Amino acid sequence: MAKKVRKRREIKRKLLHKYRLVILNESTFEEKISFKLSRLNVFVTGTLCIIGLIGLTTLLIAFTPLREYIPGYSSTKLKMQATNLTYKTDSLVRVLNNSNRYLENVRMVLTGDIENSEVNRDSLFEKFKLDPSSIDLTPSREDSMLRAEVALEDKYNLFERAAPSKTMIFFPPLSGTISQRYDAEKKHFAVDVVAPRETPIKTVADGTVIFAEWTADTGHVIIIEHRDGILSVYKHNGSLNKSQGDRVNSGEVIASVGNTGEFTTGPHLHFELWNNGAPVNPTDYIDFR
Repeated sequence: MAKKVRKRREIKRKLLHKYRLVILNESTFEEKISFKLSRLNVFVTGTLCIIGLIGLTTLLIAFTPLREYIPGYSSTKLKMQATNLTYKTDSLVRVLNNSNRYLENVRMVLTGDIENSEVNRDSLFEKFKLDPSSIDLTPSREDSMLRAEVALEDKYNLFERAAPSKTMIFFPPLSGTISQRYDAEKKHFAVDVVAPRETPIKTVADGTVIFAEWTADTGHVIIIEHRDGILSVYKHNGSLNKSQGDRVNSGEVIASVGNTGEFTTGPHLHFELWNNGAPVNPTDYIDFR
């Protein structure tokens, strides 16, 4: 027990033992500065200095731009650029997907291949079909008040606005004899109209030319995109008067009758009409006589 007490006293004496640190002039040995030190206050002071340096370094890294020079840290500007690039990439992916679907529809129009189409209109109509008996058609008090207010306003309205017609009217692209009609079972999604060579072919409605090129099977082909997802297709033309990207008006001449391409037996127009990626019978909308 006494040994332990003596050992503790010895440690305490060493920690508290005073030392003198003197700074002298080397030439004259004149005393300039002197410090009274002990092991304990040297240890405490050194520890506090180290903690202070660590804290100061942490603050500099966390709250100043100096952290940008440390490997592993990114600047605010780089983070903003990365975020913007992420948003742009996401937008580009969406645009690319939409473009791919659009080009797939154009490919189907050119090849007449609709077997891979995943859209089943009958199933969609069945899915969203409503049962009238399940709908409560009793007008509410607010609905009745609104109807009365609108009727009162219309009573004294001197000018009636004609609602724009949403029905699309198609202009005949060509007058002639139909040699082959639309037949979905035989995958003939068009009508073939016979006419003399060089007879002008006109666009059926306002739109934009999205394809105007030569193909080996159908010769000179021009495809026009109209509103509401409708495409009109003109194949086996002798020549084209419009290029891709041109705007055309209803009844404007876009091509001439020809006999180009492998799948043709004489001068005629192979005309197709597509509605949102599905072929429709052109004679249901256009009178070719």
